[in-house]
Amino acid sequence: MSTHVSETKIVRGACPQDCPDTCAFLYHVEDGKLVEVTGDPDHPMTRGGLCVKLKNFAEHHYNPDRLLHPMKRVGPKGSGQYERISWDEALETIRSKWTKIIEEYGSKAIMPHAYLGHQGTLNGLTSGDAFFNRLGSTIAEKTYCESGSSTAWIMTVGPTGGLDVESLAYSKYIIVWGMNMLNTNLHAWPFILEAREKGAKVVVIDPVRTRTAKQADWHIPIKPGTDGALALGMMNVIIGEKIYDEDYVAKYTLGFDELAARAAEFPPERVSEITGIPAEDIRTLAREYATTQPSAIRQGVAVERSPGGGDAIRLITMLPALTGAWRHVGGGTVEMPIWEFPFNFDFMCRPDWIRSDARVVNELDLGAALTGALELDPPIKSLFVYNSNPVSQAPNASQIVEGLKREDLFTVTSELFLTDTAKYSDIVLPAAMQGEQYDLMVTWGHLYVMLNQPAIDPPGECVSNVELFRRLAETMGFNDEHFRLSEDEMLMGSYDWSAPAMEGITLEKLKERGWMRLNVGMPDERAPHAEGEFKTPSGKCEFASSAAANGDFVVGVWRSGYEGSQPGTPVDAVPNYIPPEESPEVNPELGERFPLNLLSPKPHAFLNTQYGNEKTQQLRQGEQMIVINPDDASSRGISSGSYVHVFNDRGSFEAVAQVSDDVLAGMIVTNVGHWPGLNRTGTAVNSTTAPRHANLGQAGAYSDNLVEVRAA
Repeated sequence: MSTHVSETKIVRGACPQDCPDTCAFLYHVEDGKLVEVTGDPDHPMTRGGLCVKLKNFAEHHYNPDRLLHPMKRVGPKGSGQYERISWDEALETIRSKWTKIIEEYGSKAIMPHAYLGHQGTLNGLTSGDAFFNRLGSTIAEKTYCESGSSTAWIMTVGPTGGLDVESLAYSKYIIVWGMNMLNTNLHAWPFILEAREKGAKVVVIDPVRTRTAKQADWHIPIKPGTDGALALGMMNVIIGEKIYDEDYVAKYTLGFDELAARAAEFPPERVSEITGIPAEDIRTLAREYATTQPSAIRQGVAVERSPGGGDAIRLITMLPALTGAWRHVGGGTVEMPIWEFPFNFDFMCRPDWIRSDARVVNELDLGAALTGALELDPPIKSLFVYNSNPVSQAPNASQIVEGLKREDLFTVTSELFLTDTAKYSDIVLPAAMQGEQYDLMVTWGHLYVMLNQPAIDPPGECVSNVELFRRLAETMGFNDEHFRLSEDEMLMGSYDWSAPAMEGITLEKLKERGWMRLNVGMPDERAPHAEGEFKTPSGKCEFASSAAANGDFVVGVWRSGYEGSQPGTPVDAVPNYIPPEESPEVNPELGERFPLNLLSPKPHAFLNTQYGNEKTQQLRQGEQMIVINPDDASSRGISSGSYVHVFNDRGSFEAVAQVSDDVLAGMIVTNVGHWPGLNRTGTAVNSTTAPRHANLGQAGAYSDNLVEVRAA
């Protein structure tokens, strides 16, 4: 009698999550089953470790609640009552419904909704763009996050990768501004620790004393939405005390006199009143940052989440040029190194298929679009959701639910699980997971090209997004060659493989090695702007933006030349401090009713809503919780462990209170990402947030949110 001994096969992959770390995976497969997923110990960022979110990634593939077959709704919308159908029936239903909608209303009555539920070139953010452009649907403007930051960054320094996070190891003064790195950029933290071991000082600027702030040498608590004022206050000191790099400014910047005039309006005493930071701390921060070189700033996306977030990012991005920090290895600032990758998005997205009368609707305005609050002609009659869960993640979620309940709205969702959004769908399609599909990952936090190879076959009838849109194209009668390309052909067309950054990198080598570093200089030598060479119209760091000064600036991605789009909002050539719209100081009447500013950062154990249905991750994260200052808790009779009701005119949710001075008086904090349907009231934090946009890039101003709290 022979005894079968399983052999472990190792397949190289990469993390699919919307995270700057994009870890290198090693899939461990035995007898066709994924038994373990570990980090690649040889990858310079991953270093063999995965974050807590991915601790059970192999088991995640086999979650018993996973969707394995197409389903159609048999109960009321939101009930979660479905029955299994075939792919043929699902596709025929979609074809029939869409054909009737197009005949009666036109193709603009169909709208996709997608974001970064997957971060791949093939299956990620843009995977459906070609199909929907070919269909002629409403264009969904995708600006959940980083759009404001990226717009501000490009206006200031151009599409440059900036400071390499690995080069932080060579910095002497590091500011982490609006980012809880230990939760959301864990694999960059060792480089900061390496710098600190060599004497660097680590400063965290954040309204909350986060896990990262508690590890810093100095935590500077700041009122939400006032980061632009702090940056201008630092500039006031740096310029006024002449501790800026006059030579660098003269050679490599544009608009210094205009910026100096702006900064003169923000002395530390005024900035202290705005930000809540003592004036002397502002002076100390400015002096230390300017005179301790190389100095570095790690920018977080949280800064953009306020009405003036775009200008705040512009101002922060200017600081390294003002001080000459760019001269040095380890000097400068990090936003998204993604700009070094030679993408060819047009190949994947096919903007040449966009019709001259195309319509744009921003995804953050989904609730208004579905309910008629946003007047659209034709109205949205069908919604197709993939890589996204708007009922949890989009603002004004209660309005979205109201729209999804419409009986005349035909909704299709491609998903891994029956999420809160999927429960309102008429048809649900089963999606593949990362261990089952092929992709080249879009990495936005480091400088490595990462290939993910499938380790196992998709279960049931699950398909990748590539296959999903092939099937939809065939169903709708699209015979274009684009929809018959192989995955390798798609990848070859999606990048400029002849670009200098890709020298020596080939798809064949990636299949063997899993990852390769771009040819943009090694971390111990990279100083991309030591002699300027910014990728702006002037070739300089633009304190006064050429695009804004020339009137060329447009807000958003598709904001010009399309029906229903709005002209770009005029933007000052030199950025300014733009105050929050919802604050007791700016709006006393609103502040009287709703006196607490609610922040909703990313969770530790979930990735947005992903893993929010996994029991182990729920135990790690705990239930929905708000952190409230002792003074605010005492005046409301709230104690730690008690349930509270959080509300404003837009909606409400319930959570467990944690009384702590980790937050300032006048604000509360809760994590986004909990599944509303698993919470006490069937709602979560985004029931209260406004679909308000920041001043640049149509970014969401999620942090501009006043609420009240009472005992539940």
